[in-house]
Amino acid sequence: MHAHIYINGSSLMMSDAYPEHGHPLKEPAAFNLMLPVQDVDFWYERAIKAGCTAVMAPADMFWGDRYGQLRDPFGVLWAINGPIKK
Repeated sequence: MHAHIYINGSSLMMSDAYPEHGHPLKEPAAFNLMLPVQDVDFWYERAIKAGCTAVMAPADMFWGDRYGQLRDPFGVLWAINGPIKK
């Protein structure tokens, strides 16, 4: 099936693979998704509990944001980015 997701006022549509219709599940390549949030650590831990694999633990970055990366069960790389907590 498909999902139409609204995140921070924006819209994202995703669908399952349909091998029976010529659209098999393939390892993703050459893209990642970035999710801007206010609490990077909260969303990172939530994603881990939901089945994502840690790629890069959240850290305060030199460009002034807190940033981490995860891989979801379908192989898609997600970056989570937000403000550094003071």
